[in-house]
Amino acid sequence: MLITDSQLHVWGANTPQRPWPAGRERDAQRPYPISKETLLFEMDLAGVSRAILVPPSWEGDRNDLALEAARLYPDRFAVMGRVALQDPNARDLVAGWKEQPGMLGMRFTFHGQHYRHLLTDGSADWLWLAAERHGVPLMVLAPGSLDAIGRIAGRHPGLKLVIDHAGLRLREKAPEVLDDLPAVCALARHANVAVKASGLPSLSAQPYPFRDVHEIVRRLYDAFGPQRTFWGTDLTRMPCTYRECIDLFTRELGWLKGEDLARVMGLGVCAWLGWAV
Repeated sequence: MLITDSQLHVWGANTPQRPWPAGRERDAQRPYPISKETLLFEMDLAGVSRAILVPPSWEGDRNDLALEAARLYPDRFAVMGRVALQDPNARDLVAGWKEQPGMLGMRFTFHGQHYRHLLTDGSADWLWLAAERHGVPLMVLAPGSLDAIGRIAGRHPGLKLVIDHAGLRLREKAPEVLDDLPAVCALARHANVAVKASGLPSLSAQPYPFRDVHEIVRRLYDAFGPQRTFWGTDLTRMPCTYRECIDLFTRELGWLKGEDLARVMGLGVCAWLGWAV
């Protein structure tokens, strides 16, 4: 089975030669850099064939390390890159965005204090139209703002959107975290919206096999189907091993099997983003 992780981070050290935005050190998932070599080691150990690299927000809007990994290992890595929405020059980048080797689309975070306002103050309005026009898929992290994502999906039916981390609040645990699931599943009515069932172990209040989050997978699957439900980890934030993140889906969900399991575990996200298998 081709296993494709729909979200991994790679990042470098915060140095004078390559500085992060001020005050973002506390946002890093680990207090040390994560290299492409580290990820490849973890992927090989766990049996993960491919990964979508998502440049982390604490480094600012830069894609250099992720693109380098995709250039050196094109069969293992591809990128959903960042762009500064408020940069006047950003609009000129969309048309040729996917001409960058390894670049599949864009990813934006609208959950933190640094970026949440961009989803509602009009700063991003130009992006939806431009990405739709040029066929650039978007991944969005927007817990608590799912109504806004629904409006965007309805106005731009040709824009492919992927909801990150099941659309749920990252700092809550089951069972309370499931309260937002109806709003997430309601987005499935838009054929241009898919969802990443990623990072679920971090939402569990239990040890492996994380039975209190099994319902999340089932409800997302029932709403979006196997073609629009994507497994993923955000590994550097997980409270468990990489193998346990995989086994949660491949061993513990007896109802998910065969071709549908293969789609959820990798074929679906590759097809959605246009990463040829």
